Amino acid sequence: MIGRPRRSWRTAVMPSGPSGRPRPPGRRERPGRRRRLQSLLSVHSLATQVFLLQAVVIILLVVAAAVALVLQARYDSYEDAGNRSLAAAEAFAYGPGTAAALKSPDPTAILQPAADKAARGAGVDFISVLSTDGVRYTDPEPQLIGDRVEGDISRAAAGEAFTETFEGEPHEAVRAVVPVLDGSRRVVGLVTAGIQVANVGELLDRQMPVLLGSAAGALVLATGGAALVSRRLRRQTHGLGPAEMTRMYEHHDAVLHAVREGVLIVGGDGRLLLANDEARRLLDLPADADRRPVPELGLGPGITRLLVSGREVSDEVVLSGDRLLAVNTRPTAPYGGVTGLVASLRDTTELRALSGRAEVARERLTLLYEAGVRIGTTLDVRRTARELAAVAVPRFADFVTVELLDPVLRGDEPTGLGAMRRTALSGIRDDHPLQPVGDTIRINISPMSTALANGRALLEPDLPTSATWGSEDPEGRRQALAYGIRSLITVPLQARGVVLGLVNYWRSDDAPRFDEDDTSFAEELAARAAVAIDNARRYTREHAMAVTLQRSLLPRELPEQDALRVAWRYLPAQAGVGGDWFDVIPLPGFRVALVVGDVVGHGMHAAATMGRLRTAVLNFSSLDLPPADLLARLDDLVLRIDADQPPGAEGERVQVTGATCLYAIYDSVGGRCTVAHAGHLAPAIVDPEGEVVFPELPVSPPLGVGGHPFEERELDLAEGSRLVLFTDGLVEDRQRDIDEGLGFLRDALAQPGLTPEETCVAVMSALLPDQPGDDIALLVARTQLLDRARAAQWDVPLDVSAVSRVRAEAGRKLADWGLEESAFVTGVVLSELLTNALRYGTEPVRVRLLYGRTLVVEVSDGSSTSPHLQRAAATDEGGRGLFLVAQFSQRWGTRYVSPGKIIWAELVLGGELPEEPVMAFDEELAW
Repeated sequence: MIGRPRRSWRTAVMPSGPSGRPRPPGRRERPGRRRRLQSLLSVHSLATQVFLLQAVVIILLVVAAAVALVLQARYDSYEDAGNRSLAAAEAFAYGPGTAAALKSPDPTAILQPAADKAARGAGVDFISVLSTDGVRYTDPEPQLIGDRVEGDISRAAAGEAFTETFEGEPHEAVRAVVPVLDGSRRVVGLVTAGIQVANVGELLDRQMPVLLGSAAGALVLATGGAALVSRRLRRQTHGLGPAEMTRMYEHHDAVLHAVREGVLIVGGDGRLLLANDEARRLLDLPADADRRPVPELGLGPGITRLLVSGREVSDEVVLSGDRLLAVNTRPTAPYGGVTGLVASLRDTTELRALSGRAEVARERLTLLYEAGVRIGTTLDVRRTARELAAVAVPRFADFVTVELLDPVLRGDEPTGLGAMRRTALSGIRDDHPLQPVGDTIRINISPMSTALANGRALLEPDLPTSATWGSEDPEGRRQALAYGIRSLITVPLQARGVVLGLVNYWRSDDAPRFDEDDTSFAEELAARAAVAIDNARRYTREHAMAVTLQRSLLPRELPEQDALRVAWRYLPAQAGVGGDWFDVIPLPGFRVALVVGDVVGHGMHAAATMGRLRTAVLNFSSLDLPPADLLARLDDLVLRIDADQPPGAEGERVQVTGATCLYAIYDSVGGRCTVAHAGHLAPAIVDPEGEVVFPELPVSPPLGVGGHPFEERELDLAEGSRLVLFTDGLVEDRQRDIDEGLGFLRDALAQPGLTPEETCVAVMSALLPDQPGDDIALLVARTQLLDRARAAQWDVPLDVSAVSRVRAEAGRKLADWGLEESAFVTGVVLSELLTNALRYGTEPVRVRLLYGRTLVVEVSDGSSTSPHLQRAAATDEGGRGLFLVAQFSQRWGTRYVSPGKIIWAELVLGGELPEEPVMAFDEELAW
C-alpha cells in the first residue's frame, strides 16, 4: 500500500465528468434551480432518504407530544377545579357562624344567601350545605333543597374532607365535601362545593388553540432542522446513492479487515483516527482506542514517539510489547485539511530470536522492581519472609523456602549460626515434599553449609546428578526427585555482614534448569530481602521492649473499693506502642478517682512519658486535690519535663505537649462525680434506663500548653449509672471520623442492665478496628451509693465540752452497726481530731462516720491550717494526740474543701491496730 500513487478519498468518490474522467477538485458544476429540486426530491439520494425518515419520526414525535400535552392540560384542569372547590368548601365550612347556623331552627334561611354569595366570590358553580346524613339545607337550585344528595359522603360525615369527580344528578361535577365542626370538634353538617364538568371542559377548550399552535410550530421547526441536516449530509456524501455508499464501504472494509498488514491513521492532533484489525492485533490496542491520544494507548515509547512526531520513515524497527515491528509512515491530509500520518506495520518474526536475551533482562529488572515494592511492606519479620517467597514464584522459581535463625525471629541480634526455622514457603503446588513452615532446618547439610561458609550463593543446576545434595538425608532426596524437583540455588540472607538465614529457590521438571545468570539474580533478590528482614528484626526488638515497658507501667490489677464496679480493656496499636493509660485510685471517704490519659506519639518515648505522667497522677492524688487543681499541677510538671528534654538528633527537643488527661472523682456517699479534663474527650454517662449522654465539659487545652486554667464540672449520677472513659483510638481511625465513632459508641452503650464487663465486650465488638492504628483504653465504672444507714453526721459547737457528747453518740451509732469492738479505738481517734478542731479551728465544725469496707472518721472545720506530727518531750503536757491517731489508724490525712478542711482517719474494722500506720500527707505542716 505504501509507495503507490495516493488518491484522496475525495477524489476516489467524486463523480466523473462526461468523458468518464474525474472532475478536478477545484471545479464543481453549478446546477440550475430545476436540477437542484430534482436532486432534492430524488429518493435515490441517501440524503433524501434520511430526510424522509427524519420527517416521519418528527411527525410521530410531535403528534405524541401534542396528545400528551392535551392529556396533561385535561388533568391540570380537573386538578385545578378540585383545588378551587376544596378551598371554597373549607372556607365556607370553617367560616364564622356556619356551625351555629346549622344548629339553628332554620339553617336554610341563614345559609342560603351566604352560600350563593360565597359561590360567586370563589368562582365555583355551587356551594351547598348538607346535614350529616346528606339532606340539602342550601342549593343553587331551590327545588333541590330538602332532597338527599347522591354519592357516598360517609367520609365527610366521619370528619374527613375529600374531593371527587361526581357523576349523577343534577350535574356531573368536580366537587369537594368538607365537614363542619362545632366547638367540641363534633361534625354538625357538611359543605359541598364544585365546578360542573362542562365548565371544566370550557377551560380545556380555551387552551387547545395554544397547544395545537405550539405543536404546529414544533413540527415546522423540526422539519426545517431535518432539512438542514439532510442538506449537510448531501454535501458530505456528494449526492451519492446507497449503492455507491455501499461500494465505498466495501473498499473501506477490505482495508480494515482483509489486508494482512497493519494500517494506522493518526490525526494532526495526535489522536488515533483509524486502525485496521491487523494493527489492533500487533499493537494490542484496547477496544476504545479510537479518538484517543496516541500516548495514552500504551504502545511503548519507541512507536509512540514515532507516531506523534509525524516524520516520514521506511522500515524502521521498533519494539512494541513483545513484538519487533517494521514501521513505514507517510504524511496525509484527511478531511478538513489537517495534516496527519498514515502508518503501516509489519511483524518481523525473524528478529525475535535476537531480542530474547533483552527480554529476559527486562523481565528480571521488572521482577527486581516489584520485589522492592512488595518486600518489606510491614515491619514484621515473618511477613517479610513470606513476601520474599511469594514475589519469586512462579516467574523465577517453582518453589521458594526461607529459613531464619531463631534470634532473628525474636528480634534479637544473631551472634552465630544456630538453629534455623522454616519461616516461609511458597510454590506453584501444595502437594510438595518440602518441610512445612515452623520446622527446624538442619544447617549442617550440603549445599546449605557450603553457602553459609562461603557467604555466597551456591548453584546446584541438576539435582539428580549432584554428588553432595541430599547425601545426609537420602529419603528426603528420593521424595524430592520423585516429585520432580530438579534444580536449586541456595543464598545466605546477610545484612551488615551478619547472617540472618537462608533462602532456597527450587525448580521442577516444568521449568528450565538454573544457570549462572540466575545465580546473580537470586543473590540480588536475597540481598534486598535481607535488608528488609533486618529492619523488621530491629523493629521487633524495639517494639517488644516498648510493650514490656508499657505493660510494666500500666496497672495489672484494679484496687478493691466499695464505690464503683469497674471493668477495663487496653489494646496497644499494631503500628507501635503508644502512650495511653488509665487508673483507678481509691480516695478517703469512700471516693474513687478515675483517670484516662493519652500521650501523643508511639514508641519508647511515649511509653516512658506515659509512665511519668501516671506516677505523677498517683502522687498528686495522694494530696486529695480537686480535679482542676490536680490537672494544673500535672500541666506544670509537663512544662518542666519539656524544658528538661535534651535536644534530639536534629537539634529539636522531643516535647510532651499534646498529652491529654481526664480526671474524675466519684463520691459514693452523695452520688456526685466531679470531672475535669485537659484536651481529652468527655466521658459517656449511661443512666440505668440505657440513655447515653456525653456531658459538655469546660474547654481546656492539652497538657504542656501552659497559661490556661482548668475548670471542673459536677455531675449527679443515679445509682447503677455507668461512667465510660476512653481514649480517641476507640472512636477515631482512618476509616471513620470522631463523630461517626461517637455515634457507634452511643449505640453500643444504649443497652440497659449491662455489667461493666458486658459493656466492655459490647463496645469492643462494635468499635474495635481490624488493625488499630492507635492505642485503645476503655474504663467502665458502674456507680454504687453508700447505704444512708451507714453514714452518721453531727454538727458540733465550738466548745470543748461537746467532745464527750459526740463521742458518746458515736459509740451508740457503732453499737447500732454492730461494731462495739471498734468503739474504743474510734473514740480515741475521734476525741483527738475533734479536740484539735475545736481548739485550733473555726466554725462550722462537723463530725462524720462512714461504715463500709473500713470505718472512716471525718472531722471538718472552717480553718485551712493542717496538723502535723511532732515529737513530744517527757515534760510536755500535750503534742501526743496526732501520734495516737497515726498509731490507731490504717491511714489518715487532710483534704481541703470550700470552706476549710477535712481531717480523716481510716480504721480497721474489729478494733485491731494496723501493723504499719500510714501518714497520707506532709508531716511538716502546722495548725
